[in-house]
Amino acid sequence: MSATHDDGGCRQAAAPSAPRLSASEPNTLPEVFDRAVRRFADRPALDFFGRKWTYRDVGELTDRVAEGLIRLGVGHGVKVGLCLPNSPYSVVFYFAILKSGGTVVNYNPLYTPRECLAQILDSDTTIMVLPDIERVYGPVAAVADEAGLRHLVVCPFADALPFGRGVLYRLFKRTEKARVHDDARHVSFSKLLSGRSATQRRPAPRPDDVALLQYTGGTTGVPKGAMLTHANLAGNVRQLSPLMQGGGLRDGQERALAVIPLFHVFAMTVAMNLALDMGAQIVLVPQFKIEELLATIARTKPTFFPAVPTIFAAINKAAETADVDLRSIRLCISGGAPLPAEVGARFEALTGCRLSEGYGLTESSPVVSVNPFDARRRAGSVGLPLVDTTIEIRDPNCPDRLMPAGAKGEVYIRGPQIMAGYWRRPADSSEVLVDGALRTGDVGYRDPEGFLFLVDRIKDLIICGGYNVYPRQIEDALYEHEAVEEVVAIGIPDAYRGESPKAFVKLRAGFPTTPDELRAFLSERISKIEMPREIEIRTSLPKTAVGKLSKKELIAEERERAGLAAMNRRASA
Repeated sequence: MSATHDDGGCRQAAAPSAPRLSASEPNTLPEVFDRAVRRFADRPALDFFGRKWTYRDVGELTDRVAEGLIRLGVGHGVKVGLCLPNSPYSVVFYFAILKSGGTVVNYNPLYTPRECLAQILDSDTTIMVLPDIERVYGPVAAVADEAGLRHLVVCPFADALPFGRGVLYRLFKRTEKARVHDDARHVSFSKLLSGRSATQRRPAPRPDDVALLQYTGGTTGVPKGAMLTHANLAGNVRQLSPLMQGGGLRDGQERALAVIPLFHVFAMTVAMNLALDMGAQIVLVPQFKIEELLATIARTKPTFFPAVPTIFAAINKAAETADVDLRSIRLCISGGAPLPAEVGARFEALTGCRLSEGYGLTESSPVVSVNPFDARRRAGSVGLPLVDTTIEIRDPNCPDRLMPAGAKGEVYIRGPQIMAGYWRRPADSSEVLVDGALRTGDVGYRDPEGFLFLVDRIKDLIICGGYNVYPRQIEDALYEHEAVEEVVAIGIPDAYRGESPKAFVKLRAGFPTTPDELRAFLSERISKIEMPREIEIRTSLPKTAVGKLSKKELIAEERERAGLAAMNRRASA
């Protein structure tokens, strides 16, 4: 850390220097992709339940899809939504959109119709790519008219599987096959590939073009589209590459397990972009089911496994009763949520791998730091900053003042991976992008060697198994119920997911209802991930001195309750 220059006021301290990235490396994601196709043409790129595609196969298919998208009108800045479970379609369409000059907008396939509509309208998405699976297709199709979607590109999921519908029905119920409309708006995957384009290929994207709108609650809880440029995303891959090599991974020789969904920014960068850059074979798993995951590990023997703590914990639990062989796994990165020390230690004992925790945000593409994979690793730390990344700990009361080593403060980040801003939200952008640094809203400190330790989150964001859940989304949905007068949503400890939402509700006089009725009401308005684990009805909710609903007292109550429960468990053991 650099010294703080303090003459009694708040003065900007000099930022510590950081290593620089090579200017000769790829600066756009199509460049990253095309280089991988050239280097690893005959290597397997994708494995989907045993069906495999080489890098040459994926490259050729991606170019054909890009031409089809251009025929649909995709070009510079056109927003194309991806609403897909992990599959070959996810990878091919992601890079095809970017090659055609468009901007990817990631959608959670578990979104409700209202969530789809809100994001489509906010992002100006005009084309949506989705599978012929009813629970994904249905919510989008239901709002297509209101959202003004020009095209729905529908991908036949069974066609990507090695044995067609047999495997499909093992994954999804037979009733989940969508009945796709037959009209001008709908474009089948086969139709997209048919015909020859008379249009010249658009100019290659520039490093400062927006490659991705990735929606996040940021520091306010209102979902916003983080504008991540090609330079941001390609830069984050380049920052991570030397770390992987230092951890023992070898280009063209690894198998990466992608069970975390690729619409999540952590999976997108680490399990897809980075894995492709390394020439790894990406083993795609469309949904997390522990039995299916263990069978996939046994079949494919992955060597590189990025995941969230919930998945590592589930594997640990399964290993208590099942005979599983995890010894092929050599390197793991945990992200998306804090990694409990006991979970990491148990997983390393089962596998013999090195599991390190990383830190990042959607607004930083997302990786900022990773605990080293060697003897330097510090317990409880999220590691050292990546190359060309500077981490500053600033005094929350005087943001121009850098804190000394060991002192807590708000974490600020500088680096090539920091977003260009929030889509159409200049005020929100200026709140978090300060003097070229990203204000994270997280509290932490750095030790004398520069390792980052996180202490708490300033923001109210709830992280459930690595997914971001925004309390305001839950609160706004509950307020639509006629019986609800006041509501507060917070995160409560959850042994499996890390945190789960809990809602506290005050009812209107003369409008009786029950938690089960409120939960049924919410089921049509928010996703399963956002559904409160508990809904507690109270006669009053705490307020601040100026009359605002206050979460502080409720959070303190829940922490005390969790502490007492833990004490009782220990006493009865």
